[in-house]
Amino acid sequence: MSKDNQVEAITSMEDDFAQWYTDVVTKTELVDYSPVKGFMVIRAYGYALWENIQAIFDKEFKKTGVKNCYFPLLIPESFLNKEKEHVEGFSPEVAWVTEAGGKTLEERLCIRPTSETIICSMYSKWLKSYRDLPFLYNQWCSVVRWEKTTRPFLRTAEFLWQEGHTVHETFEEAQAKTLEMLEIYRRVCEENLAMPVVVGEKSEKERFAGAHATYSIEALMHDGQALQSGTSHNLGDHFTKAFDIKFLGRDNKEQYGYSTSWGVSTRLIGGIIMVHGDNKGLKLPPRIAPTQAIIIPISQHKEGVIDAAGKLTEELAKKYRAEMDANENYSPGWKFNQYEMKGVPVRIEIGPKDIEKGQCVFVRRDTGEKLFVPLDQATDKLGEVLEDIQQNMYRMAKDMLVKKTSVAHNMDEFKKALEENPGYIKAKWCGCRECEDKIKEETGATLRNIPFDQSGVDGDTCVYCGGKADKVAYFARAY
Repeated sequence: MSKDNQVEAITSMEDDFAQWYTDVVTKTELVDYSPVKGFMVIRAYGYALWENIQAIFDKEFKKTGVKNCYFPLLIPESFLNKEKEHVEGFSPEVAWVTEAGGKTLEERLCIRPTSETIICSMYSKWLKSYRDLPFLYNQWCSVVRWEKTTRPFLRTAEFLWQEGHTVHETFEEAQAKTLEMLEIYRRVCEENLAMPVVVGEKSEKERFAGAHATYSIEALMHDGQALQSGTSHNLGDHFTKAFDIKFLGRDNKEQYGYSTSWGVSTRLIGGIIMVHGDNKGLKLPPRIAPTQAIIIPISQHKEGVIDAAGKLTEELAKKYRAEMDANENYSPGWKFNQYEMKGVPVRIEIGPKDIEKGQCVFVRRDTGEKLFVPLDQATDKLGEVLEDIQQNMYRMAKDMLVKKTSVAHNMDEFKKALEENPGYIKAKWCGCRECEDKIKEETGATLRNIPFDQSGVDGDTCVYCGGKADKVAYFARAY
């Protein structure tokens, strides 16, 4: 067999984690680089993964009454200027359209970095009375943020996401919706992506521009760096006042609404890769894997093998995302390596000897374990194995997170932990911006969030200044 038919080697993550990541996303055909620097092409396998993630989130959103809309890609500059903090937060990353139809535009148009302003302008037009509330809308789209340094999925000039934007009658209702969507993010990430997260509130420094409060879920990667995996913002009445989103209240007086916004993006795919992947490549949780089981016929030229493999595939495909690879141009060994690299949860082998015994062979991607399964039990057994893989992947990721979380009471402990066990540092923080800045300056670690679970750190002094502190915070270097 020619070298062109051999599975390409992936750089060891222990030798060069960044190159390992690049090898995985390109050699498994998740993405390719586009002719425009900083933009990625999401290939069919990568997009199928995104579609599965998207479908789960979309279903969960709709259970809460959220409906999907679509808003324009281009936003007038005057809209951004209505909300000073917001435009200042995004201005370095904004791309502008200044000419169209061969003519210079009278007003520059921004390619959306996020859609608060254009959506708020429409809400101000639609909202008349408290009876119209709440507005519960979401859109699936792409946004453009002109990043200087890019890496597929983690940080690109254009990426896919969902952005939910709601308006409520009271601040309390807006806060409840903010936390409800955050909980959906946590639950989907942990239950479907098998990715444990830390849930909490961002510091004032890390708060979304113009928000009353920002909350996040933070995941931890194999290399000990954190990844912000989803955010939910209570915007208070900041944007509703800027865009005149008001309504006739129950007392027949005009009042401003309270709004939220929340989003996850294709960045989650980067998280899945770096939480679960290994030196063989991807390792995909069954609930979101594009292919849950790949059936590979052995000695397929022999009579009855293709028929038996095809029949098994047909049966399994009624219930699972199962496919057969009967391509004669590649050996079974090549296919084994290929589908391991692509992270398919279960490989199913069936050859002449298996047919004689009325069985097939399951090989688990997470553990490498082989199981000999009677053909008439294959459908039920696959369901059991996929669920066990899902739970095992979560346990492994959770164990990694716990192992890579250290507690520090002062900066000597903080720096030692970060050096010897890169990952999360749990520590008390006084709430001072200066301490937060100094920690980043000295260690490169940022405050990821102030977790809802405030346990796990004794004492009441700030890890940096030694002053009075009553907040536990998670710090880490981050993507």
